[in-house]
Amino acid sequence: MKVSKLIIRNFRGIQKAELFLPDHVVLIGDNNVGKSTIFEALDLVLGPDRLSRRPIVDEHDFFYGQYRADDGQPPPEILIEATVTHLNTEQRIRFKDYVEWWDQEQNELHTVPPPANIDQDQITHALRVSFSGIYDEEEDDFTGVTFFAKSDDEGDRQLFYKKDKQFCGFLYLRSLRTGSRALSLERGSLLDIILRLKDIRPQMWEKTIAALAAHDVASDPDLGISGILKSIEASIKKFVPKEWGVAPHLKVSNLTREHLRKVITAFVATGDGDHAAPFYRQGTGTINLLVLAMLSQIAKDKQNVVFAMEEPETAIPPYAQKRIVHEVRKLAAQSLFTSHSPYVLEEFALDETIILSRNNDGLLEQASVQLPDSVKHKRYRQEFRTRFCEGLLSRRILIAEGAAEASAIPAAARRLSELKPGTYSPLEALGICTLDGGGETQIADLSKLYRDLGKQVFAVCDKQVQEYEAAIKAAVDELFIHDEKGIEALVLKNTTQAAIERFVDQIDWPPHLTAKYPAPKIDAINALSDYFVWSKGDRGIADFLSSCQEQEIPEWIRQTCISLKKFCEPEVPEEQAQDGEDEQDEQDIADLA
Repeated sequence: MKVSKLIIRNFRGIQKAELFLPDHVVLIGDNNVGKSTIFEALDLVLGPDRLSRRPIVDEHDFFYGQYRADDGQPPPEILIEATVTHLNTEQRIRFKDYVEWWDQEQNELHTVPPPANIDQDQITHALRVSFSGIYDEEEDDFTGVTFFAKSDDEGDRQLFYKKDKQFCGFLYLRSLRTGSRALSLERGSLLDIILRLKDIRPQMWEKTIAALAAHDVASDPDLGISGILKSIEASIKKFVPKEWGVAPHLKVSNLTREHLRKVITAFVATGDGDHAAPFYRQGTGTINLLVLAMLSQIAKDKQNVVFAMEEPETAIPPYAQKRIVHEVRKLAAQSLFTSHSPYVLEEFALDETIILSRNNDGLLEQASVQLPDSVKHKRYRQEFRTRFCEGLLSRRILIAEGAAEASAIPAAARRLSELKPGTYSPLEALGICTLDGGGETQIADLSKLYRDLGKQVFAVCDKQVQEYEAAIKAAVDELFIHDEKGIEALVLKNTTQAAIERFVDQIDWPPHLTAKYPAPKIDAINALSDYFVWSKGDRGIADFLSSCQEQEIPEWIRQTCISLKKFCEPEVPEEQAQDGEDEQDEQDIADLA
């Protein structure tokens, strides 16, 4: 069983989305792009326990928080539809009246009535399930139901019940968080998932609650607390009838079932002795092994599941991240991940990696990585952690011609933001990651790769031949180009002698340059030029710029930093800013009134 298609309408930050999912996939994108929303949508439509929560949805689940109907209009509706394919025999028998057909090559429903063409290899059984959530004006409450989408096509919604969802086998683990929920009984924990798969329902709540209620705390008179409580009772009786406020006493807690789910946890021995501590207080290595063992237990009990997992890398070392991915892929018919870890991302093939982007209108779109001809798959795999991963995870990319530029421009932006924060901003704060393009011939291809994925792309380089310059301009949102041959010449020709001599004194000169320049201040420019070339891959120019004052940093670099900030943080028009100030003044007056 797998989810082949997911439609989302009007849910949280997503106004509209239509996604197609492979067997195993990692969803990546900038923070707040909608990755968790996709998993929450799947949980609403397929999760067995999701509809038991109250309220099912709330104000914040509606796109832009708009849940009330305009005059004469139907209320806004959250609508989610999942197309589940590759049904097993048990599922096909249970849902026989609602089974449809799915064309895996065309990624669409096969609408030709059976038996025509359904024996083709690319045609498989399918089941469409929908969730609808609205605000009921009369009840002043939010309602939500799941139903067979095929029945709605015929004008009559046939409900899709919790028992039906259990046949679908959707498991959603929100986060491992170093296993802090693994051996608790919270809903959705690893232990809860294992119990549900084994169809075990612990009947322990009444007994536990009754035992806690019967346990009186601090009743021993020697403690002094019972005497205080008796005096309080006597004082109460001076003011109210004797039936009021009778016999105050202390008990362990006022726990309910949900409280118990959160506080009951497994204890594990910490050594050879009898002492035990909560499992989440164990060492990280022990917790990781515990999590892996529980995932293996899930794999042993049930194979036909869709397993969604958020950020398996959280506080877990790289080797364990990889193990978790491998275990989940083995146990599930389909595995869905979100991640920001290069160690997780590199475990997925190109066609298993989905990059998400969302515009201001709430349109969520997916894209896959299409390598340019100049980037071979082997190079992509070898350089994934150092060159490609950060770009895939970022919203904006700055492609630098070489290693020197890739370290120098961000260093200059950080230094300038320290000196004049109102004018400049660190590139990282603008959501820009800077990548080494690996040479002038690579800039255009790498820029096109990221721009095709919906990223905002900039490039910096020195003077190019007309052919290369035209290709780069066509592939980026903005090109920053200077007239010098190399960033070393740009810096040395456009800084001050004082800055050069100051930095010369700070350098720990390598032996071969010490021999060439025994007194480097005498020929400071040439000495520093050779040093920059020697330290190209070791942040030589970046260190120099980090030591400069504003006017000592070349004007071209300063203007580039200012332009990047304007691109990423457009200035508010003066009249609009004034309108905002006037509105705030009016609000302040109203608040005072």
